[in-house]
Formats: sequence, structure tokens, C-alpha cells
Amino acid sequence: MEIIIATRKSKLAQVQTERVMELIKETNNINSKKLLVVTEGDKRLDVTLDKIGGKGLFVKEIEYALLNGEAHAAVHSMKDVPFELPEGFELIAIPEREDIRDVFVSRNNIHFEELKEGAIIGTSSIRRAAMLKEIRKDIKIVPIRGNVQTRLEKMKNENMDGIILAAAGLKRLNMENIITDYFDPKEFLPAIGQGALGIEALINGEYNSYLRKLDNKDVRISVEAERSFMRKLNGGCHSVIGVYSEVKNNDLYMIGTFDVGGGRIVKKDILGNIEENIELGIKLANKIMKG
Repeated sequence: MEIIIATRKSKLAQVQTERVMELIKETNNINSKKLLVVTEGDKRLDVTLDKIGGKGLFVKEIEYALLNGEAHAAVHSMKDVPFELPEGFELIAIPEREDIRDVFVSRNNIHFEELKEGAIIGTSSIRRAAMLKEIRKDIKIVPIRGNVQTRLEKMKNENMDGIILAAAGLKRLNMENIITDYFDPKEFLPAIGQGALGIEALINGEYNSYLRKLDNKDVRISVEAERSFMRKLNGGCHSVIGVYSEVKNNDLYMIGTFDVGGGRIVKKDILGNIEENIELGIKLANKIMKG
């Protein structure tokens, strides 16, 4: 008995999948192996995601592998998973979440607040670019895509002063040492599902009962609330959308931000019961749309 798990080829995707494989072994005492898939998003590094169809470009080919019976499940970074899954698929488990924060990685170890005027920062995220501009209007933003190693190379070769990355990826790669500054996630709001892992499978997948045991209730409460917020706003790669969520006992606290049009970015928060997490995401979206 062996569970085959489809994943992207990048070092980070593989590390994340290996973590899930460990969890499967610990929880069910079942072995698993990886099926490496090259996705459209991995092939097209020359353009920003919003120009070629958004986040789904990292999951489509992986979903084909599930449909074709080449794999039993897939592991994704939750921030890459579109809010609507194709018919016949489900998010069987959201096992754990790493640090949700965005970080600044400096080329010359200069802290973000000490950067010279007109400093050049690399990011292809519309959300990160908007957040940066809120803090420092003078910063020049240039697009940068690819895996962590590729981005670090580009930062050096193209003389950028720094780049913005997710803390989660660097920590999973044991590269925490390159982080210059952590942004406050209540100010610099993370992407939907940032830092969380998702296990996707076909609705009637043969190993679903084993995979379901990996689900983390608190993480799912937060991530599903965030995805409900994104769904209501129809947000994705083409929009400025960010969210911070926190579960404390029976409470769920959320802060959301969204570009409501004309470059006007509205930020609001909401507090409610964890049992109404989906509803809270929708309410927060409505609150923002009212401005």
C-alpha cells in the first residue's frame, strides 16, 4: 500500500510534500511517494501571473494527474489554490500552517526602514506592491518571478535593493537566516491561505479516509474563512487582496483589505464565533465593499 502524491518540481514544493508524507506515515503508518509535475505557472516565468490566468496555473496539471489516476492526492501551497475547485475535487485536509508573514530580504543587509529613497524592490505580487506603496511611496517596484533561489539570483544580478518573500517558504527551506525584516501581518496583510498547506484529492479518492486524519481544525477554520472572503470579492492574482486571521478559543478575528476600484484600498476588521467562519469571511467582504 503506497499513496502517490503529485506536486510541483520546485525545491519548496517537494519539501512541503515530504512534510505531508511524514504526517501520513506518523498518522497512518502508510508509505507514500512523490509524482513530480511541471505546471504552466512553472514554465512561464517571463510574465506576471495576472497576465496569464492567475494562481490556477500552479494546480491544473496536478489535477490532471489525479484525474488520470497517476496520483492519489496532491499537495499545494494554499495561497496557490483558486477559491473554486473543479467539480469532483475536494480539499481533503489542511494539515498545518507555517509563519503567515511576508518578509524583506535585503541584498546588502540594509533594513527596510533604512533603504535609500527610490530603492528598487522585487515582487510580482500586486498585493505586496500595494502594501509597499502604502508604507513607502518612493520605492520602485520591479517584477520578479521564479522559485526562491531564482529570485535571490535575480536580486543580485539585477541590482535590486531587496525582494519580498513569504516567511513560510524560507522557513521550510531552512533559509530563515537570509530574512532581514519581518512585516507585521496586521499591517502588511498576507495572501489568502499564506503559509498553509492543502491536500487535494478526488471526492471519491481511495485513500481519502487516511488523508482526512491530517486535517487541522483551527487552521481549516482560518483558511476557509479567508477563502470565503476571497470568493465573495472574486479576488485572485489580478486584485489587491490580503487578509489576516487569528483563532483564539471560540473567537475568529479577521482583518481584510481590498482594492474596491480606482486604486482605493479599503481595510476593515471583524470578530465572531469560529462556527460562523464562512459567514464571517462574507461579512468582512461586504463591510469592505461598503467602504
